[in-house]
Amino acid sequence: MSLEKGSLSIHSENIFPIIKKWLYSDHDIFMRELISNACDAITKVKQLSSLGEADLGDNRDFAVKVVYDQEAKTLTFSDNGIGMTEEEVKKYINQIAFSGAEDFLEKYKDKADQDQIIGHFGLGFYSSFMVAEHVKIHTKSFRADAPAVRWACDGGTEFEMTDGDKTERGTDIILYLGEDGKDFESEHVLRSTIEKYCSFMPYPIYFDVVKPASEAVETDEIEDLEEVSTDEEGENAEPKAPEAPKPLNDVTPLYTLQPSACTDEDYKKFYQKTFMDFKEPLFWIHLNMDYPFNLKGILYFPKLNTEFDTMEGRIKLYNNQVFVADNVKEVIPEYLLLLKGVIDCPDLPLNVSRSFLQNDGFAKKISDYISKKVADKLSGMFKTQREVYEGFWDDLHPFIKFGALKDKKFQEKMLDHMLLKTVKGEYLSINEYKEKHQPIMPDKVYYTNDRLQQAQYIQLLQEHMVDTVILDHSIDNPFISLIEAEKEKTQFVRVDGDLTELLKETSTDSEETLKADEDKLTGAFRTALGQESLKVKVETLKNEDVAGMIILDENNRRMQEMMKMYGMGGMDPNMFPSEETLILNKKHPLIQFILNSDATDTELHKLVMAQVYDLAVMSHKPMTAEAMNAFIKRSNELMKRMIAN
Repeated sequence: MSLEKGSLSIHSENIFPIIKKWLYSDHDIFMRELISNACDAITKVKQLSSLGEADLGDNRDFAVKVVYDQEAKTLTFSDNGIGMTEEEVKKYINQIAFSGAEDFLEKYKDKADQDQIIGHFGLGFYSSFMVAEHVKIHTKSFRADAPAVRWACDGGTEFEMTDGDKTERGTDIILYLGEDGKDFESEHVLRSTIEKYCSFMPYPIYFDVVKPASEAVETDEIEDLEEVSTDEEGENAEPKAPEAPKPLNDVTPLYTLQPSACTDEDYKKFYQKTFMDFKEPLFWIHLNMDYPFNLKGILYFPKLNTEFDTMEGRIKLYNNQVFVADNVKEVIPEYLLLLKGVIDCPDLPLNVSRSFLQNDGFAKKISDYISKKVADKLSGMFKTQREVYEGFWDDLHPFIKFGALKDKKFQEKMLDHMLLKTVKGEYLSINEYKEKHQPIMPDKVYYTNDRLQQAQYIQLLQEHMVDTVILDHSIDNPFISLIEAEKEKTQFVRVDGDLTELLKETSTDSEETLKADEDKLTGAFRTALGQESLKVKVETLKNEDVAGMIILDENNRRMQEMMKMYGMGGMDPNMFPSEETLILNKKHPLIQFILNSDATDTELHKLVMAQVYDLAVMSHKPMTAEAMNAFIKRSNELMKRMIAN
């Protein structure tokens, strides 16, 4: 073949700015594209060999090799795949609009296994110009009578093509790194980029670095010294055999195997290696589906952080073992993004840069399938491995609640399998909790979001045989609203809500007496505390040790919390007042002392009433610094009076 020059057949005057600025969002994508194209070339020649249309000869050790020459600043990608003829270079390289893989599939659609063809995208090769100022191709077709071809282009619309001198089947692509490729003049960056995109590609990928001659000499001298040291150890010391190079990738990742062929240890090792997380996952789900679409993968449930907004999952999406992206929301249900895992779906309809899905309907089917598999796994554990399920609940509950809030189908499957953890450490489903408390309060679920601050209220409920459940996560407020909406006659009440119906005993006093007592105590406390709007209620509680307690209106408190959560602090705070009510226990000696006094404005009466109020506040919420100082000073004063008397 004589030297040929020409212009690339494209529908734009210069496609390279488009590739650099639009087609690919990250420059390191070129590594994925060139290596996956190399794997594609190997798959093609293997397929032709299996059909009796290609003679592989002795060249059967299939591999992709990436070599970085530090001095020349070149990156070479080599494969021993199908190679290209002169006509194929013209068609697949010069005419960018064509896709080699699509053309190959069309020709062999009745013979080839389409799932084994990786390179569906014709522009993959041209991603090399994102980092290279000059690119060369040396290729030789599997066809014995086809001469080798050499091709070169400097990133413009001009190319040169002539006969090559390559003798072995396959393709070498040489990138001369330019200004945009300076980040890749690092062995570490190159190695980590290959591992990022190519960890599971189906053929071994080897990486090597050619150092400058001066560095190579120094290395040889070190090796000579090591040999001398070995000789000194003993004349009969056997020289160490050089270690065989190891590929950077795993050609048969665990998710491609049948679940029956995988051990627990296999799953744990795969998790640790893939995510560099050396904490053991709680458990996992192995996905393996062939119909109506092909999908394989493993989802891991890691130990999650306590705060919902700090949880970070990572689900890697692959297409035929080629990395596509992390956490693609069209494919992975949003609540599953909190997990870690690998999902490989060859049927995904990706666009030319593999970065975006082209068919939302298909992606939704995959998402629904994954959601169903997770719900089936969890509900199955609830039914058959209840003890194990309970052991995981503290880590699982934010994820399950988030799933129920985001996915109606997931919610329907999991609604009766979500647990409530009591302060005693018991785990009950919502139905189990209601059944247990049926004789006492059949429709209410009492909860705490601060066990320490609300300890008094919890203790009062325990004395009345009522379990308090712990709902102290940031997701629990919307979770509570969801359950109340979905389950009839279920009401959640925080322990500092109105407990008087549960805690009070039947009074023998007449309504007139109770009204008079309440009026007297209301006036006395308002005067002593200087709070004219203080709401006071007098009850006869079963527990004689509690002088007073603060209760809140549940609905108003929730509205205030919602306003705060959604940044609505600028609204009028009086729209939903907190409506704190001071409940005074008529049976308590301190309250009797005030009720039975003719005058309630003495210094001692004021001290007692302020102390009763502050003790009620302390068991309800943190005090201000000013209030705490006043409380300490008053406590000392009351103790001095006790000693004096």
